[in-house]
Amino acid sequence: CPYYFASGEASFILKCALQVSIFNHCPAEKIPTMSMHPMMNTAIKAARRAGSIINRASLDVGALTITKKRHNDFVSEVDKAAEQSIVDVLLDAYPQHGILAEEGGAAGKIDSEYQWIIDPLDGTTNFLHGVPQYCVSIGLVHKGVITQAVVYDTNRNDLYTATRGRGAYCNDKRLRVSKTLHLKDALISTGFPFRDLQNLDQYLAMFRSVTEKCAGIRRPGAAALDLAWVAAGRFDGFWEMGLAPWDLAAGALLITEAGGLVADLDGTENYMESGNLVCGSPKVFSQLLQAVGAHVPKAKAKD
Repeated sequence: CPYYFASGEASFILKCALQVSIFNHCPAEKIPTMSMHPMMNTAIKAARRAGSIINRASLDVGALTITKKRHNDFVSEVDKAAEQSIVDVLLDAYPQHGILAEEGGAAGKIDSEYQWIIDPLDGTTNFLHGVPQYCVSIGLVHKGVITQAVVYDTNRNDLYTATRGRGAYCNDKRLRVSKTLHLKDALISTGFPFRDLQNLDQYLAMFRSVTEKCAGIRRPGAAALDLAWVAAGRFDGFWEMGLAPWDLAAGALLITEAGGLVADLDGTENYMESGNLVCGSPKVFSQLLQAVGAHVPKAKAKD
């Protein structure tokens, strides 16, 4: 398991190696069919309801009211309506659960051991420009561990789902990350810094390094959907800086349940806290992590 990690990450390496080993020795035809988790059913209901709102609004984007939250960060009435519909479905089924949503912030029972993390419309800028690359993202965290994931591509009617320990799926098809072995043959996805530009030089150094080493780079503009496509094997890897928990939660579980690996840019598991993420199929992941990790500032040693 030749991963590139900072010293002190041996336990994470062993965890990754075990995860990949178990996945690779469990062929799809031997995976037992299990009934869908009831919380997953609720999440799917919520995602589809939000998707209906988004699809109707996409027919006349010019009529929407759009406001600017901060630099290059927009929100429309569709984001808010879709989010409210998700929150209503989730809290109707689970009133004791907590909610962390992009537009509305915290809701429900804040101190609950269950927390739903919601992005009602990931890729708002694409949506507002008529670019059909956006999605609904819903993840459930239980005691700090992501246990349920739904990413709904409303344009293609593709529903990506994962329950921890039960695999990842697109509609009824089991997902597996790509079998690409070398970064030089890999198609990598990324997201450019657009809100906070203070790390732009660092990102550009990463971009140059990866560009020199891979087969191609794409920037579709919806991180949650990018992660779903890594799980589906369409992209071999992905990295981005400055993401929010609602961008990451669902997609990260999809990837790990599809046999891939996910980490912070320094090789740790702190990506939900830092918002910096690199992921991919096992072989490409290690090489991509080396390429971007070389440009992560090293922490100063304590006196």
